[in-house]
Amino acid sequence: MCEFCTQHGDGKKWYLQAENYAVDLSQDLARREYMIDFVRGFERNMRLSVPLLKALQVAPRQLRTRIDGHFRPRQLADHFGQPVPIEECECIFDIATSITQLPCVCRHFAGTPERGYCLAVTVAPADDVFGEAFRDYASGPDTSAFQRLGREEAVAVLRRAEAEGLMHSVWTFKTPFIGAICNCNLASGCMAMRTTLEFGHKTMWKGEYVARIDAEWCTGCGACVELCPFAAISLDEAGAVAVVDLEKCYGCGICRSACSQSAIVLEDRTSLPGTAAPAW
Repeated sequence: MCEFCTQHGDGKKWYLQAENYAVDLSQDLARREYMIDFVRGFERNMRLSVPLLKALQVAPRQLRTRIDGHFRPRQLADHFGQPVPIEECECIFDIATSITQLPCVCRHFAGTPERGYCLAVTVAPADDVFGEAFRDYASGPDTSAFQRLGREEAVAVLRRAEAEGLMHSVWTFKTPFIGAICNCNLASGCMAMRTTLEFGHKTMWKGEYVARIDAEWCTGCGACVELCPFAAISLDEAGAVAVVDLEKCYGCGICRSACSQSAIVLEDRTSLPGTAAPAW
Protein backbone atom coordinates (compact mmCIF):
# COMPACT_ATOMS: atom_id res chain seq x y z
CA MET A 1 0.00 0.00 0.00
CA CYS A 2 1.39 3.39 -0.97
CA GLU A 3 2.26 6.14 1.48
CA PHE A 4 -0.58 8.37 0.27
CA CYS A 5 -3.09 5.58 0.80
CA THR A 6 -1.82 5.18 4.35
CA GLN A 7 -1.85 8.91 5.09
CA HIS A 8 -4.97 10.01 3.23
CA GLY A 9 -6.97 6.87 2.52
CA ASP A 10 -7.14 4.94 5.80
CA GLY A 11 -5.32 2.08 4.09
CA LYS A 12 -7.54 2.19 0.98
CA LYS A 13 -7.01 3.96 -2.34
CA TRP A 14 -6.53 7.58 -1.27
CA TYR A 15 -8.18 8.98 -4.40
CA LEU A 16 -11.37 6.98 -3.74
CA GLN A 17 -12.04 8.60 -0.35
CA ALA A 18 -14.94 11.05 -0.40
CA GLU A 19 -13.37 13.34 2.20
CA ASN A 20 -10.60 14.17 -0.28
CA TYR A 21 -13.17 15.85 -2.54
CA ALA A 22 -15.44 17.41 0.07
CA VAL A 23 -13.83 20.79 0.69
CA ASP A 24 -16.05 23.77 -0.13
CA LEU A 25 -13.88 26.07 -2.23
CA SER A 26 -15.94 29.07 -1.19
CA GLN A 27 -14.69 28.48 2.35
CA ASP A 28 -11.20 27.08 1.73
CA LEU A 29 -9.67 30.34 0.56
CA ALA A 30 -6.07 29.09 0.59
CA ARG A 31 -6.85 26.23 -1.76
CA ARG A 32 -9.02 28.45 -3.92
CA GLU A 33 -6.21 30.99 -4.26
CA TYR A 34 -3.70 28.24 -5.07
CA MET A 35 -5.87 26.89 -7.90
CA ILE A 36 -6.36 30.34 -9.39
CA ASP A 37 -2.66 31.20 -9.15
CA PHE A 38 -1.72 27.80 -10.62
CA VAL A 39 -3.71 28.43 -13.78
CA ARG A 40 -2.84 32.10 -14.17
CA GLY A 41 0.87 31.55 -13.59
CA PHE A 42 1.26 28.28 -15.49
CA GLU A 43 2.79 29.60 -18.71
CA ARG A 44 5.12 31.99 -16.90
CA ASN A 45 6.31 29.24 -14.57
CA MET A 46 6.86 26.81 -17.43
CA ARG A 47 8.85 29.35 -19.43
CA LEU A 48 11.12 29.75 -16.42
CA SER A 49 11.24 26.09 -15.41
CA VAL A 50 11.94 24.31 -18.71
CA PRO A 51 15.35 25.95 -19.37
CA LEU A 52 16.34 25.31 -15.76
CA LEU A 53 15.35 21.64 -15.95
CA LYS A 54 17.28 21.22 -19.19
CA ALA A 55 20.36 22.73 -17.55
CA LEU A 56 20.01 20.43 -14.54
CA GLN A 57 20.19 17.37 -16.80
CA VAL A 58 23.94 17.99 -17.23
CA ALA A 59 24.54 19.25 -13.69
CA PRO A 60 26.49 17.15 -11.15
CA ARG A 61 24.44 14.36 -9.64
CA GLN A 62 24.88 15.73 -6.13
CA LEU A 63 23.37 19.07 -7.14
CA ARG A 64 20.41 17.40 -8.86
CA THR A 65 19.76 15.31 -5.75
CA ARG A 66 19.81 18.36 -3.48
CA ILE A 67 17.44 20.33 -5.70
CA ASP A 68 15.08 17.39 -6.04
CA GLY A 69 15.13 16.91 -2.27
CA HIS A 70 14.16 20.55 -1.85
CA PHE A 71 11.28 20.63 -4.34
CA ARG A 72 9.79 17.13 -3.97
CA PRO A 73 8.14 17.71 -0.54
CA ARG A 74 6.56 20.90 -1.88
CA GLN A 75 5.29 19.05 -4.95
CA LEU A 76 3.73 16.35 -2.79
CA ALA A 77 2.13 18.91 -0.50
CA ASP A 78 0.76 21.21 -3.21
CA HIS A 79 0.17 19.44 -6.52
CA PHE A 80 0.45 15.66 -6.53
CA GLY A 81 -0.58 13.43 -9.43
CA GLN A 82 -0.56 9.79 -10.48
CA PRO A 83 -2.23 7.65 -13.18
CA VAL A 84 -5.57 6.08 -12.37
CA PRO A 85 -7.28 3.41 -14.53
CA ILE A 86 -10.57 4.29 -16.16
CA GLU A 87 -12.75 2.09 -13.95
CA GLU A 88 -11.51 3.93 -10.88
CA CYS A 89 -12.02 7.28 -12.62
CA GLU A 90 -15.66 6.24 -12.94
CA CYS A 91 -15.70 5.67 -9.17
CA ILE A 92 -14.29 9.17 -8.73
CA PHE A 93 -17.18 10.53 -10.80
CA ASP A 94 -19.57 8.87 -8.35
CA ILE A 95 -17.89 10.73 -5.48
CA ALA A 96 -17.15 14.07 -7.14
CA THR A 97 -20.62 14.82 -8.34
CA SER A 98 -19.66 18.10 -10.08
CA ILE A 99 -17.60 17.58 -13.25
CA THR A 100 -16.49 20.55 -15.32
CA GLN A 101 -14.64 20.28 -18.64
CA LEU A 102 -11.78 22.79 -18.73
CA PRO A 103 -9.20 24.06 -21.22
CA CYS A 104 -5.82 22.32 -20.81
CA VAL A 105 -3.04 24.66 -19.73
CA CYS A 106 -0.36 22.17 -20.82
CA ARG A 107 -1.74 21.94 -24.35
CA HIS A 108 -2.11 25.68 -24.55
CA PHE A 109 1.53 26.12 -23.50
CA ALA A 110 2.72 23.42 -25.94
CA GLY A 111 0.57 24.64 -28.83
CA THR A 112 -1.13 21.26 -29.29
CA PRO A 113 -4.85 20.79 -30.15
CA GLU A 114 -7.34 21.37 -27.34
CA ARG A 115 -10.44 19.19 -27.14
CA GLY A 116 -11.47 19.52 -23.51
CA TYR A 117 -9.21 16.84 -22.04
CA CYS A 118 -9.07 18.25 -18.49
CA LEU A 119 -11.89 17.56 -16.06
CA ALA A 120 -12.32 19.45 -12.80
CA VAL A 121 -13.83 17.10 -10.21
CA THR A 122 -15.39 18.56 -7.09
CA VAL A 123 -18.36 17.88 -4.85
CA ALA A 124 -19.89 21.35 -4.92
CA PRO A 125 -19.86 23.32 -8.20
CA ALA A 126 -16.74 25.44 -8.48
CA ASP A 127 -17.42 27.22 -11.76
CA ASP A 128 -16.71 30.60 -10.19
CA VAL A 129 -13.23 29.45 -9.19
CA PHE A 130 -12.40 28.17 -12.66
CA GLY A 131 -13.97 31.18 -14.28
CA GLU A 132 -11.76 33.47 -12.21
CA ALA A 133 -8.68 31.33 -12.91
CA PHE A 134 -9.11 31.45 -16.70
CA ARG A 135 -10.30 35.03 -16.89
CA ASP A 136 -7.81 37.18 -18.81
CA TYR A 137 -5.61 34.09 -19.30
CA ALA A 138 -2.53 34.89 -21.41
CA SER A 139 -3.31 34.49 -25.12
CA GLY A 140 -6.73 33.13 -24.24
CA PRO A 141 -7.15 29.31 -24.14
CA ASP A 142 -10.08 27.65 -25.83
CA THR A 143 -12.79 28.36 -23.27
CA SER A 144 -15.39 26.71 -25.46
CA ALA A 145 -14.33 23.50 -23.68
CA PHE A 146 -15.50 24.99 -20.36
CA GLN A 147 -18.76 23.22 -19.59
CA ARG A 148 -20.47 21.07 -17.00
CA LEU A 149 -20.67 17.34 -17.80
CA GLY A 150 -22.83 14.51 -16.57
CA ARG A 151 -21.22 11.27 -15.45
CA GLU A 152 -21.72 9.42 -18.72
CA GLU A 153 -20.50 12.41 -20.73
CA ALA A 154 -17.36 12.47 -18.61
CA VAL A 155 -16.80 8.74 -19.10
CA ALA A 156 -17.14 9.29 -22.85
CA VAL A 157 -14.36 11.89 -22.66
CA LEU A 158 -12.12 9.33 -20.97
CA ARG A 159 -12.90 6.64 -23.54
CA ARG A 160 -12.13 9.05 -26.35
CA ALA A 161 -8.86 9.88 -24.62
CA GLU A 162 -7.92 6.20 -24.29
CA ALA A 163 -8.51 5.67 -28.01
CA GLU A 164 -5.96 8.45 -28.59
CA GLY A 165 -3.40 6.89 -26.23
CA LEU A 166 -3.95 9.38 -23.41
CA MET A 167 -3.63 8.15 -19.85
CA HIS A 168 -5.81 9.42 -17.00
CA SER A 169 -4.19 11.01 -13.97
CA VAL A 170 -5.69 12.47 -10.81
CA TRP A 171 -4.28 15.69 -9.31
CA THR A 172 -4.43 17.41 -5.96
CA PHE A 173 -4.57 21.13 -5.36
CA LYS A 174 -3.22 21.36 -1.83
CA THR A 175 -2.91 17.67 -0.94
CA PRO A 176 -4.93 15.59 -0.20
CA PHE A 177 -7.78 17.55 -1.78
CA ILE A 178 -8.32 16.41 -5.36
CA GLY A 179 -9.37 18.85 -8.03
CA ALA A 180 -8.85 17.37 -11.50
CA ILE A 181 -8.49 14.40 -13.80
CA CYS A 182 -6.20 15.04 -16.77
CA ASN A 183 -5.84 13.00 -19.96
CA CYS A 184 -2.34 13.22 -21.37
CA ASN A 185 0.70 11.80 -23.09
CA LEU A 186 4.05 13.26 -24.06
CA ALA A 187 2.96 14.12 -27.58
CA SER A 188 0.05 16.19 -26.27
CA GLY A 189 2.43 18.40 -24.29
CA CYS A 190 1.88 17.07 -20.76
CA MET A 191 4.39 18.98 -18.63
CA ALA A 192 4.16 16.57 -15.71
CA MET A 193 5.16 13.67 -17.96
CA ARG A 194 7.83 15.73 -19.66
CA THR A 195 9.50 16.90 -16.46
CA THR A 196 9.30 13.40 -14.98
CA LEU A 197 10.32 11.28 -17.98
CA GLU A 198 12.52 13.64 -20.02
CA PHE A 199 14.09 15.84 -17.35
CA GLY A 200 14.20 13.37 -14.45
CA HIS A 201 12.43 15.77 -12.06
CA LYS A 202 9.52 13.89 -10.52
CA THR A 203 6.21 15.71 -10.79
CA MET A 204 4.12 12.60 -11.52
CA TRP A 205 4.26 9.42 -9.47
CA LYS A 206 3.58 5.84 -10.50
CA GLY A 207 0.06 4.50 -10.07
CA GLU A 208 -1.11 1.70 -7.84
CA TYR A 209 -1.04 -0.95 -10.58
CA VAL A 210 1.16 -2.55 -13.21
CA ALA A 211 0.09 -4.19 -16.45
CA ARG A 212 0.42 -7.95 -16.90
CA ILE A 213 0.21 -9.64 -20.31
CA ASP A 214 -1.12 -13.18 -20.69
CA ALA A 215 1.31 -14.74 -23.16
CA GLU A 216 -1.21 -17.43 -24.12
CA TRP A 217 -3.70 -14.83 -25.35
CA CYS A 218 -1.26 -12.28 -26.77
CA THR A 219 -0.86 -12.44 -30.57
CA GLY A 220 2.09 -10.05 -30.75
CA CYS A 221 0.14 -7.54 -32.84
CA GLY A 222 2.01 -4.63 -31.22
CA ALA A 223 -1.06 -2.42 -30.74
CA CYS A 224 -0.33 -2.00 -27.04
CA VAL A 225 3.28 -1.09 -27.84
CA GLU A 226 2.07 1.79 -30.00
CA LEU A 227 -0.48 3.06 -27.48
CA CYS A 228 1.48 2.87 -24.19
CA PRO A 229 2.10 6.47 -23.03
CA PHE A 230 5.19 5.46 -21.03
CA ALA A 231 6.96 3.27 -23.62
CA ALA A 232 6.78 0.44 -21.10
CA ILE A 233 5.77 -2.34 -23.55
CA SER A 234 7.79 -3.98 -26.30
CA LEU A 235 7.68 -7.19 -28.30
CA ASP A 236 9.97 -10.05 -27.33
CA GLU A 237 12.95 -10.96 -29.50
CA ALA A 238 10.82 -13.23 -31.64
CA GLY A 239 8.21 -10.50 -32.09
CA ALA A 240 5.58 -12.94 -30.93
CA VAL A 241 4.53 -11.67 -27.50
CA ALA A 242 4.33 -8.26 -25.83
CA VAL A 243 6.42 -7.78 -22.70
CA VAL A 244 5.95 -5.19 -19.94
CA ASP A 245 8.94 -3.37 -18.44
CA LEU A 246 7.81 -3.19 -14.81
CA GLU A 247 10.21 -0.34 -14.05
CA LYS A 248 8.67 1.85 -16.76
CA CYS A 249 5.04 0.86 -16.25
CA TYR A 250 2.96 3.53 -14.49
CA GLY A 251 -0.16 1.36 -14.28
CA CYS A 252 -2.46 3.61 -16.31
CA GLY A 253 -4.15 0.71 -18.09
CA ILE A 254 -4.33 2.38 -21.49
CA CYS A 255 -2.71 -0.66 -23.11
CA ARG A 256 -5.89 -2.62 -22.45
CA SER A 257 -7.83 -0.39 -24.83
CA ALA A 258 -5.61 -1.48 -27.71
CA CYS A 259 -5.77 -5.21 -27.01
CA SER A 260 -8.35 -7.00 -29.13
CA GLN A 261 -7.58 -10.29 -27.34
CA SER A 262 -8.18 -9.05 -23.77
CA ALA A 263 -4.70 -10.32 -22.97
CA ILE A 264 -3.80 -7.45 -20.63
CA VAL A 265 -4.91 -6.98 -17.05
CA LEU A 266 -3.89 -4.63 -14.24
CA GLU A 267 -2.57 -6.05 -11.00
CA ASP A 268 -1.70 -4.39 -7.73
CA ARG A 269 1.83 -3.05 -7.93
CA THR A 270 2.88 -4.75 -4.71
CA SER A 271 1.63 -8.19 -5.81
CA LEU A 272 4.15 -8.87 -8.59
CA PRO A 273 7.85 -9.73 -8.18
CA GLY A 274 10.13 -6.86 -9.16
CA THR A 275 7.65 -4.13 -8.34
CA ALA A 276 7.05 -2.04 -5.27
CA ALA A 277 4.69 0.55 -3.89
CA PRO A 278 4.99 3.92 -5.61
CA ALA A 279 8.08 5.76 -4.38
CA TRP A 280 7.56 9.24 -2.99
